[in-house]
Amino acid sequence: MTDQGEKVVEFIRDVSVNGRACKQNTTIYALSVCARSNDLKTKNAAYRALSDICRIPTHLFEFVKYCENESAGSGWGRAHRVAIGKWYNSYKDKPKKLAYHVTKYQSRHSWNHKDVLRLAHIKPETNAISKVIKYIVKGLNEAKSDPVPMADNGNVQEVLDFLEGVEKAKKCPRQEIESMKELIALHELAREHVPTTMLDSVEIWSVLFRQMPMTAMIRNLGKMSSLQMFQSDNEDGKFREDLVIEKLGSETILKNAKIHPFTIMTAWYQYQAGRGDKGKLSWPVNDRIVNALEGAFYKAFEFVEPTNKRYLLAVDVSGSMTAPVHGSSHITCRDASAAMMLLTTKTEKTCDVLAFSENFTKLDVSATDNMKSVIYKCSSLPFQRTDCSLPMQYACKHKKEYDVFVVYTDSETFFGNMHPSKALEEYRKYSGILDSRLIVCGMATNGFSIADPSDKFMMDVVGFDTNAPKAMASFVKGEL
Repeated sequence: MTDQGEKVVEFIRDVSVNGRACKQNTTIYALSVCARSNDLKTKNAAYRALSDICRIPTHLFEFVKYCENESAGSGWGRAHRVAIGKWYNSYKDKPKKLAYHVTKYQSRHSWNHKDVLRLAHIKPETNAISKVIKYIVKGLNEAKSDPVPMADNGNVQEVLDFLEGVEKAKKCPRQEIESMKELIALHELAREHVPTTMLDSVEIWSVLFRQMPMTAMIRNLGKMSSLQMFQSDNEDGKFREDLVIEKLGSETILKNAKIHPFTIMTAWYQYQAGRGDKGKLSWPVNDRIVNALEGAFYKAFEFVEPTNKRYLLAVDVSGSMTAPVHGSSHITCRDASAAMMLLTTKTEKTCDVLAFSENFTKLDVSATDNMKSVIYKCSSLPFQRTDCSLPMQYACKHKKEYDVFVVYTDSETFFGNMHPSKALEEYRKYSGILDSRLIVCGMATNGFSIADPSDKFMMDVVGFDTNAPKAMASFVKGEL
């Protein structure tokens, strides 16, 4: 890493800032390894990138955890302390946002702000940041006690007003619903600011709901429905129901939220099931909301960036494809593969779909299809074993040019006389497309191995959750 350390950090930063990572944890871990490097340039580059990559306290706590795990000693070095201090001071132009973040994300990964501040010995760069830090360490009364210069009074007062609102929310008695509603609306408080005892109140959720971003809204539809919030037989319920449907139908909101269609599909199927994956939460299913989620699923295709590659999709159509996806238990492998077929045919110019049926059968899936029609076409075919080398053999035999081969199956990753890696190698020689790629998705399996570890253009996808489509697209575009 000595010669390439700074480039590695810049790559990590680029992956994080441009949203190319499926989850932040691997990016943060990679940054922590660089921060603990013995190469001074690499270490300094990692700490300079800290605020860009760790954008909320959850990320910061995770970084601290990984650094502790990577560290041989028990203390915090000067570079580490300074970098943590700069993270808090990076909010100097938006101190209220720091106050919001430290009260919303109080502790994660066995770390909290008070412990981090104690070890980092932070020197606040503004009076407003100083107030937030004093609030964390000593409480609101101490934060309010020191006089503030007139020049800083605006920012400081805004921060103190917000923190006072948070403290009032913490202590708000269960019966004072109206007071809590006012606090949420006035200070734009999040669910995490509301006492647990009040989170079974329709009135509280109604206020939270109106200011929820799209992702938070679809994640909480089940909880809100369990509280009978969308009952159309009363005026308030009808208003809330209409607002959900309006938001889900808004192309502008969907585009700005950047939610992948598969994420919406997961919410659609989860909500339609009327129960959560874990715990005892259940809810009455609102048919209008189900239909709106389905509509949002199709609308979201318009905002998926195409890879501009030529695809051959090969799909398992056996009866075992009705097994639940590992990672999205309310969705079957059949439905998940249907969604991905639709995604590719609707967003890419060249896409052929074949089924593992009677050797290899052309599946007529087009941009005009919907989930119901694709599932019907898959279900009506006889099936055979899923031979993961067949797509490349088919392309050679029929003189087809493809950049990407994708196999969708449940857990059957069989191959016949030729290993898929060998078939891909033969196809590259035949076609001259030396960077042609193979992705095998085993949606219901805990593990398998098809990809050749030495071939950077082969990818195994084990299970299938909302992060899988993004990882696959990044792989196809050469970003992974």
